[in-house]
Amino acid sequence: MSTIAGRRALTLAMSDAIDRLARLALIAAPPMLRIALAVPFFKSGLTKWDGLLSLSPAAVYLFEDEFKLHLFGQTYDFPWPAAFAHLDGVAEIVLPVLLVVGLATRVSALGLLVMTAFIQLVVPDGWANFHLPWAAMAVAIIALEPGPFSVDQLVVPPGRKLESADGQ
Repeated sequence: MSTIAGRRALTLAMSDAIDRLARLALIAAPPMLRIALAVPFFKSGLTKWDGLLSLSPAAVYLFEDEFKLHLFGQTYDFPWPAAFAHLDGVAEIVLPVLLVVGLATRVSALGLLVMTAFIQLVVPDGWANFHLPWAAMAVAIIALEPGPFSVDQLVVPPGRKLESADGQ
């Protein structure tokens, strides 16, 4: 075998190996991203509750006295802090669970992306260590779809994708 033919065979073998790795990554990435994004929100959500449907007084206290919105160089109190505490407490439990099982995956990821944006407004210094990776994972989940190991795949049969808004 000539040197050129050997190089061509090696290049094809490497290309084939990379293609197989990419196909495996498309299977493994969605559930890994879903779990990685769900964990910090779920752990935070567990701290907000004293029991079933019993929001912790500390959770309300955070929204009343500790958490402030940082907008345009000013800090503002949360409007309706008790309502925001309840909404946050529910979302931090429900959205991660939906995300992990892969039910309403894109909507759940979008919800956590919106929560990340609000958290950024409360803790503006957290963007590099926390908020940027959370936002990147949420966007990746929205872009990649839930993957084959999700309840969404049972709802939408394989080979049939939901049509986009432009009909494609």
